[in-house]
Amino acid sequence: MKTSALKLTRSRGCILAVAVLAAACGDPDRPGPIDPPRDTTTTVGPSGFKACSNGLAGDFSCDGVNLMSRLTLTGFANSGGNANDVWGWTDPATGIEWALVGHSEGTAFVSLRDPERPVYTGLLPLTEGASPSLWRDIKVYRDHAFIVADGAGRHGMQVFDLTQLRGVSNPPQSFTATTTYDRIHSAHNIVINEETGFAYSVGGGGGSDTCGGGLHMIDIRTPADPRFAGCFADEATGNRRTGYTHDAICVAYRGPDTEHRGKEICFGSNETALSIADVTDKANPAALAAVSYPDLGYTHQGWLDEEHEYLYMNDEFDEYNRGRTRTLVWDIKDLDDPIVATEFDHGTAVSDHNLYVVGDMMYQSNYAAGLRILDISDRENPREIAFFNTEPGAADQPGMWGAWSNYPFFASGVIPVSSMGGGVLFVKRAN
Repeated sequence: MKTSALKLTRSRGCILAVAVLAAACGDPDRPGPIDPPRDTTTTVGPSGFKACSNGLAGDFSCDGVNLMSRLTLTGFANSGGNANDVWGWTDPATGIEWALVGHSEGTAFVSLRDPERPVYTGLLPLTEGASPSLWRDIKVYRDHAFIVADGAGRHGMQVFDLTQLRGVSNPPQSFTATTTYDRIHSAHNIVINEETGFAYSVGGGGGSDTCGGGLHMIDIRTPADPRFAGCFADEATGNRRTGYTHDAICVAYRGPDTEHRGKEICFGSNETALSIADVTDKANPAALAAVSYPDLGYTHQGWLDEEHEYLYMNDEFDEYNRGRTRTLVWDIKDLDDPIVATEFDHGTAVSDHNLYVVGDMMYQSNYAAGLRILDISDRENPREIAFFNTEPGAADQPGMWGAWSNYPFFASGVIPVSSMGGGVLFVKRAN
């Protein structure tokens, strides 16, 4: 049953006051993670393979997902802190898959040549003079990693040539950035459209060109020489009505809306709304839609299906109001008039976090409930088919601890899952 969405206008006040658990340095209105429970093991190397059998893989509850290996935080983050984002890179020359794991002090590079024995190969520390941060975000384009951090002072966007990881003979090694783009300071996320070669820093703060916290557009077609391309912020959205974008996905649009087919379109999760914008002309970007939805908590992140007909979105705070974890399924066949087609109830009360879509599968990192895998072959009727809970004994309640993100795009089927207090776990579907 399709749900009526709430259209926003620029004259409207704040839709809903968000209860802030922990303020970020860059934007005090944005909710943030609380201190996660610390892993108390003394393991510094990887733990081994454990099959999911009778609902358990070692100490971890599971269904249809095996544990390949695990690196605890002490295995790659000497000063502690917390793990946050995780992304991946496959070396085109060697075929080796690499996990790029963000944490408070920098970015760790983990070789998955043998996923049952991952090797922590090195660290790219945070930018000199920047501050450790709960939030780090990483994307990859043309064999380069692009890294931002939120509430981190003058961090900028680090660019790192990943081919430097080849042939490291004495790991772990300390690396330096290939270059650092300094027209931003802190940023919550970095979004990359690999088809066009443009990056979008979002959730900017702390000075420099914040673009209202919206899309700070960067030409990265020459990765080592990133260049400012423009700003977009829909002031009908965001808690402060600056167009603040928490996260986004930007694509060369191939969906059914013929009016916009072939254009570069960004779908922003903007705290209070889904924002859709045409950013084809970086000097003259245009808002297409800004739409809210019932029981709003905090519009956090979303991902498209491959046909560009549906967008799947998580709301990080609605569990505090609703008591149930849900995924919003947006029908975006008309980009100027998106509607909530349905809501998937996960049957839990935990807060949901980052999700990604690969073919007919959706992979969600839902904090205390771990990795949840959903079949979305029937786009408006998702169903959970497998899970791996990275947090043994965690309570079924809202909160910002546990599984932060995952990277389900490796050809091998290995999925790195980051756990704020537990490090990074490498899992794989059992069938």
